[in-house]
Amino acid sequence: MGQAVVVDLRSQWDPVPGYLDAASMGLPPRVVVEAMTEDLSTWRAGRARPADYDEVVRRAREAFARVVRVGVERVAVGPQVSVLVGLIAANLPRGARVVVPTGEFTSVTYPFLVHDDRDVLVEHVPLAGLADAVRPGVDLVAFSLAQSADGTVADADAVLAAAADSGTIVVADLTQAAGWLPVDAGRFDVTVTGAYKWLCAPRGSAFLTVAPHLADRIRPVCAGWYAGESVWASVYGPAMALAGDARRFDTSPAWPVWVGTAPAMELFADWLDDPATAQVVATYGARLADRVREALGMEPQGRPVVALPDPEGTRRRALESVGCRVAGRAGMVRLAFHLWNDDEDADRAIAALKVPAPR
Repeated sequence: MGQAVVVDLRSQWDPVPGYLDAASMGLPPRVVVEAMTEDLSTWRAGRARPADYDEVVRRAREAFARVVRVGVERVAVGPQVSVLVGLIAANLPRGARVVVPTGEFTSVTYPFLVHDDRDVLVEHVPLAGLADAVRPGVDLVAFSLAQSADGTVADADAVLAAAADSGTIVVADLTQAAGWLPVDAGRFDVTVTGAYKWLCAPRGSAFLTVAPHLADRIRPVCAGWYAGESVWASVYGPAMALAGDARRFDTSPAWPVWVGTAPAMELFADWLDDPATAQVVATYGARLADRVREALGMEPQGRPVVALPDPEGTRRRALESVGCRVAGRAGMVRLAFHLWNDDEDADRAIAALKVPAPR
């Protein structure tokens, strides 16, 4: 791993010792803070204009397309993952069958479950058996590529192969993957991504990608002025002319959020465009996480999330007592290492976790 590359990447953040919670909320790089601070000053001085924000949304969309390796015409913008999944769920026919992993993050499952009055059936199956559950008669399978609770990476190859045989729509949530795990959104029919975790954008920006063969079958049920072919010619009716590409699925952006999202997406896109830097992004946090695992006598897993049983919260309290910011999820304590972390963060966590729990 090129040390010079690591130093350069880490220098994009102000040091926050012990912050091991990227899977809950990423830290903003300096360029994000600077952009949002400048925008706040512009707004405060009465110099902000609504149309001026179109440029940052354009930049964010184009950079995200680079991050997930698809054409920009396939990318729509939205506020949250659940809103984007809800768009897909609303387009399912009455009586549709959906398969999701047991314990999946509810922004991926609730949008389908609320359609039980339309006889939409949602089947929960173990993640390891997800591909086996994708069979003829299943209309859609939805899952997080990396699981929120513990970082487990789904076997996307197996799910995609099963879906190809059964004609099932595949929806992948990339929120816990994009930003460390190399992803190609073009492999899936639909992807949704919240940008505020590993991609380090402000909360309130999310992205949808839709495959061309499916896009024409989806009704843009949240269509508003921002979904128009010409945004600023679409603010009044009665005529409607929606965008010809995935922009017709856009929802009106919360402008200050996208001021920060654009530089965050551009930073990651530039890093991922360079093979050497992309390799560091993919492996750096995983190395630190595996350092913790090995110190605890566990097998390395090659992913930046460590999840340990912690039903009473003892481990979490021990970590917090030495200055670590971690999360409690699904009866576990979750540590998530990103580019701003270092070996001292891993060692701090190891020291806390090696202390015997009080009897």
